[in-house]
Amino acid sequence: MSKKKHVISMLVDNEPGVLSRVAGLFSGRGYNIESLCVAETIDPEVSRITLVTRADDAILEQIEKQLNKLINVIKLRELSGPESVQREMALICVRATADHRAEILRIVDIFRCKVVDVGMEHYIIEVTGDEGKLRALINLLKPMGIEKIARTGVIALKREPT
Repeated sequence: MSKKKHVISMLVDNEPGVLSRVAGLFSGRGYNIESLCVAETIDPEVSRITLVTRADDAILEQIEKQLNKLINVIKLRELSGPESVQREMALICVRATADHRAEILRIVDIFRCKVVDVGMEHYIIEVTGDEGKLRALINLLKPMGIEKIARTGVIALKREPT
């Protein structure tokens, strides 16, 4: 069986040490976390942890069982299919020399991004979308000279019935 990408969302108690226990569970069993986002929910006593890992179905089942055993985990759900909405955000600092500025601004417009900072020779671009959109934008900006990137990792929510 091949390893597939899995997005796991969990509601946990918003207390010190909870994230450390979740990360420790992964590292202690040799599982990798590809991305990790944590923030307080509308209830200040609860946080949502969204993490991405690669695993086959048997390993994923073990991960879920182990996470559910942690006392601070309130609810756990895998959000890897069409029943979820997934987004990632990135800030990309790109070299913006005079001969590339117009082209960069066209790309920003096409991808519905925002220029959030302008310097003498750089733009910082904010982009939100799925992993494919971010990858495509990065590939178009690489020839101009990407200086640095900061990415959030995946966040996801289950779709509600329409």
